[in-house]
Amino acid sequence: MKKNANVLLPKVLGYLGLLPFIVPTFFLFYDYHHLEMWRHFLITYAAIILSFVGALHWSFAMLLHDLPQNKQKWTFVWSVIPSLVAWIALSIPQFYSFFLLAAFFVLNLIKDKTLSNIVELPNWYISLRHNLTFVATSCLLVSGLLFRASKMMFSI
Repeated sequence: MKKNANVLLPKVLGYLGLLPFIVPTFFLFYDYHHLEMWRHFLITYAAIILSFVGALHWSFAMLLHDLPQNKQKWTFVWSVIPSLVAWIALSIPQFYSFFLLAAFFVLNLIKDKTLSNIVELPNWYISLRHNLTFVATSCLLVSGLLFRASKMMFSI
């Protein structure tokens, strides 16, 4: 029972954390008067969360004692890259931000899976990260494509 309770909280928090991806994406289809605001909300939140998932690797590098020293070093290095990418995504045109952030969510998931092949992570972690990454990336890609379509539609 206690073990299930320990799994439930990260799952609930993770899935609730998808709302700031889903809500702005939804409103991009229906609230044409505030497109810039919804795009800003989505990109900003995605940048924050990308920094968060990158920082998890800092924790892995510190706490996973089975991690070979060379892998530990590169895990520390990787842990700061998503934050730098997020910062860049906040500084470039929005259209490119959607795709840059989506790409790095997928790359971070790949890094998580690679790490899980080397050390033991909680058995629920990779499946949860996969689900969260799928939804977050889908929202970013749909929003990026919608951004392009709205630019074409409103420029006619």
